[in-house]
Amino acid sequence: MGEQPFWKTKSLTEMTNAEWESLCDGCGLCCLNKLEDWDTGEIAWTSVGCTLLDGETCRCKDYPNRQATVPDCIQLTPHEVETLTWLPPTCGYRLVRDGLDLYWWHPLVSGDPETVHQAGISVRGRTVSEDTIDVEDLEDYLVTWPLTVGERGER
Repeated sequence: MGEQPFWKTKSLTEMTNAEWESLCDGCGLCCLNKLEDWDTGEIAWTSVGCTLLDGETCRCKDYPNRQATVPDCIQLTPHEVETLTWLPPTCGYRLVRDGLDLYWWHPLVSGDPETVHQAGISVRGRTVSEDTIDVEDLEDYLVTWPLTVGERGER
């Protein structure tokens, strides 16, 4: 019997930095602007991407320095993953946190970083940059698809 992959045997806090970073599937969903209802805590997703989100690669344009450009960028840590309620349902960090396996299209499973896009999970071709709209217009870009991507996906 073969050795189990690290995401099945380690908790988020036990992972090396390289293992942690590889859990990101490159979907770009966490880089979408979200609106929070202050009274209910409900999160509404938009199709508006962060200024640093590359809408084609679905990756940060300046990942190492992102917090210098976007001070409110949330750096995912095991603690943050435990407390954030808005992580997309397909997020590798969320899945491992909840004791679930990664989807077939996750690059760690498929061996190909393009499968997340081929499976229709990523934000590729679905976003506008926050640089092109007024912040007052965010409500005009509300979407529900970030919460439903992967509903038909099999693990």
